[in-house]
Amino acid sequence: MTDKTTIHLPYADLVALLQSMFEKNGVSEHNAKILAENCAGCERDGSLSHGIFRMAGYISSLNSGWIDGKAVPEVEDVGPAFVRVDAKGGFAQPALFAARPRLIEKVKENGVAVLAIRRSHHFSALWPDVEPFAEEGLVALSVVNSMACVVPHGGRKAVFGTNPVAFASPRAGAAPFVFDQASSAIAHGDVQIAARAGHELKPGMGVDREGQPTNDPKEILDGGALLPFGGHKGNSIALMVEILSAALTGGYFSGEFDWSGHKGAQTPFTGQFFIVIDPARGGNDVFAERVAGICDLVLEAGQERLPGDRRHVTRAKSEKDGIPLSIDGYDTLRALALS
Repeated sequence: MTDKTTIHLPYADLVALLQSMFEKNGVSEHNAKILAENCAGCERDGSLSHGIFRMAGYISSLNSGWIDGKAVPEVEDVGPAFVRVDAKGGFAQPALFAARPRLIEKVKENGVAVLAIRRSHHFSALWPDVEPFAEEGLVALSVVNSMACVVPHGGRKAVFGTNPVAFASPRAGAAPFVFDQASSAIAHGDVQIAARAGHELKPGMGVDREGQPTNDPKEILDGGALLPFGGHKGNSIALMVEILSAALTGGYFSGEFDWSGHKGAQTPFTGQFFIVIDPARGGNDVFAERVAGICDLVLEAGQERLPGDRRHVTRAKSEKDGIPLSIDGYDTLRALALS
C-alpha cells in the first residue's frame, strides 16, 4: 500500500532544492552548495533535528542580516601545524571547506594539525564536519560553542551553549566510528521538536525561567534553560568547549554576542576548533583494525549498537529508496525555493 503522505526524494534533488533556497536568500552559489549538501546529508541519514527542520531558521537568520551568506573566508597559515580562519561573519561550513586542503597538507607533513575558526555561524550537526576526515584515514576531533542556553551545574543563569563534541576514526571493515554529542542533557533542536510535537522530556534535562526543574520543553524554550549532562562532569566539558572554540580561536563565547538588533536571528555567532591526526604516525600499522577490535568488544559485551551505526543504516535505505519527506514539508520547501 502506497503512503500518500510521504514523498521519497533522491539526495541530489534535495540538494538542488535546498541550494536554490539558500541562493534566493542571499547566499553565494559556492556557499549554498556546501550548506545544501550538509543539510540534505543530515536529512538522508536521519538526523532530523539538523536537517530540513532547520531551514526556516537559517533563512530567518539570513534575512535578518545577521549572517553574510556571501562571505569569503580568510585562511591564515600561522604555524607548521596550525591553520586559522576568519569566517567573516558567514557560515562555518564554507570556512572549513576553504581551510581543509591546507589543514590536511599540514597533517600529512607533521602528523597532526589544528584548525581554529572564528567569527562563524555553525549550523547543523557536527558529525558531518569530522566524518570525511575519517573516510580519508585520519582521526578528527571538533568542538563548537553555540548560543547560551545551558546553565552551569548548580547555576541560575545560562552561560554555555549545547557545546557539542564530535569525534571520527577509521574502522577496518566498516564505516568510520563517529560520535557527535552535546555537553547538554539534550540537544536544543530536540527540545524544539518535542515542543512542536507536544511531548514531555525526561527528568533532568532542563529548568524553567525560575530555575526550577521541568519536563515541559515549552517552559525550557520560554525563558528556561538546559542542564549539562552528568551534572558537574558535563559542565566541565561545556567549559572546555568554550575555551577551545572561543577563547583559543578568537570567537565569541556563547553568551557574548548580541543579536538583539537582528530580529529573526537564530544561528549562534561563535567559533569552532579541530584537531586532526594521521594515525600512521602512532607507529601502529593496524590502527583501523584495532579500532574495529575494540568496537567489536563493546558490542560483544552487550551494547546494542555503536554511535553512528543507525545513521549508516538510514543512509543506505535513503540511497536506495530516496529521502522520505512529508508531502506538506516538501510543498513548503518548494514554495520557499520558488518565492
